[in-house]
Amino acid sequence: MDLTFSEQDRAFQQEVRTWLDDAWPQEMRDKQARSALGKLSKEDLVAWQKRLAEKGWAATNWPAEYGGAAFTPTQSYIFDAERARVGAPGVVPFGITMVAPVIMKFGTEHQKEKFLPAILNSDIWFCQGYSEPGSGSDLASLKTKAEDMGDHYLVSGVKTWTTMAQYADWMFCLVRTSNEDIRQMGISFILIDMNSPGISVKPIVTLDQPADGYQEINMVYLENVKVPKDNLVGEQGKGWTCAKYLLEFERGNAYAPGLKGAMEHLKHAAAAEHDGMGQTYSENPDFQRRFNEVEVQVLAMEYTELRILGALAAGQNVGPESSMLKTRGTELAQAVTELALEISGNYAMPLDQSTPAPGDNFLPVGPEASNGVAQDYFNTRKVSIYAGSNEIKRNIMSKLVLGL
Repeated sequence: MDLTFSEQDRAFQQEVRTWLDDAWPQEMRDKQARSALGKLSKEDLVAWQKRLAEKGWAATNWPAEYGGAAFTPTQSYIFDAERARVGAPGVVPFGITMVAPVIMKFGTEHQKEKFLPAILNSDIWFCQGYSEPGSGSDLASLKTKAEDMGDHYLVSGVKTWTTMAQYADWMFCLVRTSNEDIRQMGISFILIDMNSPGISVKPIVTLDQPADGYQEINMVYLENVKVPKDNLVGEQGKGWTCAKYLLEFERGNAYAPGLKGAMEHLKHAAAAEHDGMGQTYSENPDFQRRFNEVEVQVLAMEYTELRILGALAAGQNVGPESSMLKTRGTELAQAVTELALEISGNYAMPLDQSTPAPGDNFLPVGPEASNGVAQDYFNTRKVSIYAGSNEIKRNIMSKLVLGL
């Protein structure tokens, strides 16, 4: 199998590289580097996503008929790799990457006209209303109820782990519209305006202790929220089909580009920081051994993803490798943050929650490479849990791949 990029792909890579070097401004790079956990404000992210939309590269996975870039799998991989190289953020996934494909496949023409252009231009943001207290991996046990009132639903329940709900204009939500013997058959997929009466959002305090307004996850309480029937996506009671389709896009990530960028960042930090024993971390044989072990595993991850790209480009079906990417990719992401925490040493301890404004000239505590490292370490513990925990995915793979 040919794992090298074609001449056309290399030309595209150079185009992306040139554009990103100019489009991702130094001001944003500095702000991201100096703010706690590399957090950018919603306004910063919207401005960046609008710039991507102007270029036509905001929705790399959308077909051209809806304004998407219609990238090939290889082009998407190249774009992610180049974006990781300069440290530019990806698009916030809940609208463009996740709910938009569901609306394209199952939504009405009215829903497509109303939501897709606004999602593409970052005029509206979505959050995901799936998990509930007691209903995470066993999502079909969800209890949020949507009572049929004729021309609308009344929705009551609680959603948890709702990422960026404090910023969201809309939520795509799984609700129970009937009680069936097969639990999945009584679930519907609806779109809820987050400004509707009866909705309250409360932050979940996490170990990374984000600044006010910058929390990542939230509880969302819905009390007799009126939702028009026009906001039902697909058929009533068939929401499980929409949910499974959406998960294909939530889990279908390439991990190697981001991991390679993080390892390159660590390589520079290890060469600059001392281990307290008269040598830099890059000169410390024990640290270098562990660094090399992770680097080799990241390289193996990259070649696995390139094999998948090669299969897709050749029109072949992807084998069991794709099921393993999420499990391996998230574990490597955690390993990278462990190395970063070690390099930072005591400088990982200060908790600076501030996000610098333009013109601020204060200096961060310690070297730039240590900024937000501890918060990132704690935050990355979750990645092996969401979108299907790694333990459950191993059970699935043992059945489907090994036949156990």
